Amino acid sequence: MRPRPTAIEIGSVLCGIFAFVTLAIWGFTAWPLPWNIVAGIGAPLLAILIWALFVSPRAVLAVHPFIRALVELFVYAAATVAWWSMGQAWIGLGFAIVAVVLGALNGRRRLA
Repeated sequence: MRPRPTAIEIGSVLCGIFAFVTLAIWGFTAWPLPWNIVAGIGAPLLAILIWALFVSPRAVLAVHPFIRALVELFVYAAATVAWWSMGQAWIGLGFAIVAVVLGALNGRRRLA
Protein backbone atom coordinates (compact mmCIF):
# COMPACT_ATOMS: atom_id res chain seq x y z
CA MET A 1 0.00 0.00 0.00
CA ARG A 2 1.33 3.40 -0.98
CA PRO A 3 1.63 6.13 1.70
CA ARG A 4 -0.60 9.18 1.45
CA PRO A 5 0.89 12.13 -0.40
CA THR A 6 2.01 15.03 1.76
CA ALA A 7 0.96 18.65 1.27
CA ILE A 8 4.42 19.39 -0.15
CA GLU A 9 4.06 16.65 -2.78
CA ILE A 10 0.60 17.88 -3.74
CA GLY A 11 1.94 21.44 -3.99
CA SER A 12 4.80 20.27 -6.20
CA VAL A 13 2.38 18.49 -8.53
CA LEU A 14 0.22 21.62 -8.72
CA CYS A 15 3.30 23.74 -9.50
CA GLY A 16 4.23 21.39 -12.31
CA ILE A 17 0.73 21.47 -13.77
CA PHE A 18 0.67 25.27 -13.46
CA ALA A 19 4.02 25.46 -15.28
CA PHE A 20 2.76 23.30 -18.16
CA VAL A 21 -0.49 25.28 -18.47
CA THR A 22 1.52 28.52 -18.36
CA LEU A 23 3.71 27.36 -21.23
CA ALA A 24 0.61 26.48 -23.25
CA ILE A 25 -0.98 29.89 -22.59
CA TRP A 26 2.27 31.59 -23.49
CA GLY A 27 2.58 29.63 -26.71
CA PHE A 28 -0.95 30.37 -27.83
CA THR A 29 -0.87 34.09 -26.96
CA ALA A 30 2.68 35.25 -27.62
CA TRP A 31 3.07 34.15 -31.24
CA PRO A 32 1.31 35.04 -34.51
CA LEU A 33 -1.25 32.64 -35.98
CA PRO A 34 0.64 29.86 -37.70
CA TRP A 35 3.28 29.66 -34.99
CA ASN A 36 0.98 29.97 -32.01
CA ILE A 37 -0.38 26.47 -32.59
CA VAL A 38 3.13 25.03 -32.79
CA ALA A 39 4.35 26.94 -29.72
CA GLY A 40 1.14 26.39 -27.76
CA ILE A 41 1.37 22.64 -28.18
CA GLY A 42 5.14 22.27 -28.47
CA ALA A 43 6.30 24.25 -25.41
CA PRO A 44 4.32 22.30 -22.81
CA LEU A 45 4.94 19.05 -24.68
CA LEU A 46 8.70 19.63 -24.55
CA ALA A 47 8.51 20.54 -20.86
CA ILE A 48 6.47 17.41 -20.10
CA LEU A 49 8.96 15.27 -22.04
CA ILE A 50 11.90 16.72 -20.12
CA TRP A 51 9.98 16.31 -16.86
CA ALA A 52 9.21 12.66 -17.65
CA LEU A 53 12.81 11.91 -18.58
CA PHE A 54 14.46 13.39 -15.49
CA VAL A 55 12.10 14.51 -12.70
CA SER A 56 9.04 12.28 -12.54
CA PRO A 57 8.82 9.57 -9.87
CA ARG A 58 9.29 6.95 -12.60
CA ALA A 59 11.88 8.90 -14.58
CA VAL A 60 13.35 7.21 -17.62
CA LEU A 61 16.87 8.42 -16.84
CA ALA A 62 18.14 8.02 -13.31
CA VAL A 63 20.27 11.07 -12.58
CA HIS A 64 21.92 12.62 -9.54
CA PRO A 65 19.46 14.51 -7.31
CA PHE A 66 21.26 17.77 -8.10
CA ILE A 67 20.62 17.29 -11.84
CA ARG A 68 17.02 16.39 -11.11
CA ALA A 69 16.56 19.59 -9.09
CA LEU A 70 18.26 21.63 -11.82
CA VAL A 71 15.92 20.27 -14.50
CA GLU A 72 12.92 20.98 -12.27
CA LEU A 73 14.24 24.51 -11.73
CA PHE A 74 14.60 25.04 -15.50
CA VAL A 75 10.96 24.06 -16.08
CA TYR A 76 9.83 26.46 -13.35
CA ALA A 77 12.11 29.19 -14.72
CA ALA A 78 10.64 28.74 -18.21
CA ALA A 79 7.14 29.29 -16.80
CA THR A 80 8.33 32.33 -14.85
CA VAL A 81 9.94 33.88 -17.93
CA ALA A 82 6.77 33.15 -19.90
CA TRP A 83 4.72 35.16 -17.40
CA TRP A 84 7.25 37.98 -17.53
CA SER A 85 7.18 38.05 -21.33
CA MET A 86 3.35 38.24 -21.23
CA GLY A 87 3.62 41.37 -19.07
CA GLN A 88 2.57 39.63 -15.84
CA ALA A 89 5.75 39.97 -13.82
CA TRP A 90 4.02 39.69 -10.43
CA ILE A 91 2.38 36.38 -11.35
CA GLY A 92 5.77 35.12 -12.57
CA LEU A 93 7.53 36.27 -9.42
CA GLY A 94 4.87 34.76 -7.15
CA PHE A 95 5.00 31.47 -9.01
CA ALA A 96 8.81 31.44 -8.88
CA ILE A 97 8.84 31.92 -5.11
CA VAL A 98 6.20 29.24 -4.46
CA ALA A 99 7.80 26.76 -6.88
CA VAL A 100 11.34 27.18 -5.53
CA VAL A 101 10.20 26.89 -1.89
CA LEU A 102 8.13 23.78 -2.61
CA GLY A 103 10.93 22.30 -4.70
CA ALA A 104 13.45 22.87 -1.92
CA LEU A 105 11.16 21.36 0.71
CA ASN A 106 10.38 18.39 -1.51
CA GLY A 107 14.07 17.87 -2.23
CA ARG A 108 14.94 17.93 1.47
CA ARG A 109 12.19 15.41 2.13
CA ARG A 110 13.56 13.07 -0.57
CA LEU A 111 17.09 13.23 0.83
CA ALA A 112 16.00 12.59 4.42
